[in-house]
Amino acid sequence: MKLGFIGGGNMAAALIGGLRLRAQPDDEILVVERDAARRSLLERDFGVATRASVDASIQDSTIVLLAVKPVDIQPVCESLGRLPGRYLVLSIAAGIPSTAIARWCGTEAVVRAMPNTPALIGQGITGLCARSGASAEQRIAAARTMQVIGEAIWFNDEAMLDAVTAISGSGPAYVFYFIEALQDAAKQMGMDAQQARHFAVQTFVGAAQLAARSTEDIAVLRERVTSKGGTTAAALEKLGQADVGATIIAAAFAALERSRELARTYAG
Repeated sequence: MKLGFIGGGNMAAALIGGLRLRAQPDDEILVVERDAARRSLLERDFGVATRASVDASIQDSTIVLLAVKPVDIQPVCESLGRLPGRYLVLSIAAGIPSTAIARWCGTEAVVRAMPNTPALIGQGITGLCARSGASAEQRIAAARTMQVIGEAIWFNDEAMLDAVTAISGSGPAYVFYFIEALQDAAKQMGMDAQQARHFAVQTFVGAAQLAARSTEDIAVLRERVTSKGGTTAAALEKLGQADVGATIIAAAFAALERSRELARTYAG
């Protein structure tokens, strides 16, 4: 399987690194990246071939993976559309619907993917949705590609990728926001900056691992930490008074609506 990356940013680099760990040969990866310094870095770190712009060399790819910013995707797709090829177009561009990608590229062999930033350490989760022109073999190849950076889950309805964006795509920022607040509280209680960061971060790491390894409902895990009249109960009462749970849900829905707005902008 040959892969052509258009865009050589952090997510592309994470995918390339994951592919190489799965024994993907360097000479079967091509990266199109307009920034010369970034091209040099990718060549040095991964030994892959690079190009400054899309050319005929991309045609040999099994998958062409779009990893560019949304503002750059239309001209990139149109340049692909001018080249013959039987490749699958796999897009990780946030908010760009597959209808637009298919129209610009001139092909229905399109899979849209929505990964998140924990992919940078191989702990990501990706939502996937395929257009009808993507074959069963191409769908398998797309899933295997995204699985090198974490889990990959298929959806039949592309509209669900807006929910994926709101929950897991934007979700790491919500977690970091809470960690920041817990870190600030620790410093106000007398911990130094290093201690505050370590305790706040490790608390999230440990709790997330506990949730991931448990088959019990998250609410049950929360209740087990909460003794009646104890310290955790006092903290949760304060969170309830501030309606933090409803605020988090509202924040996620704000992200959902913004994702839908972006999709409507490019739907045409």
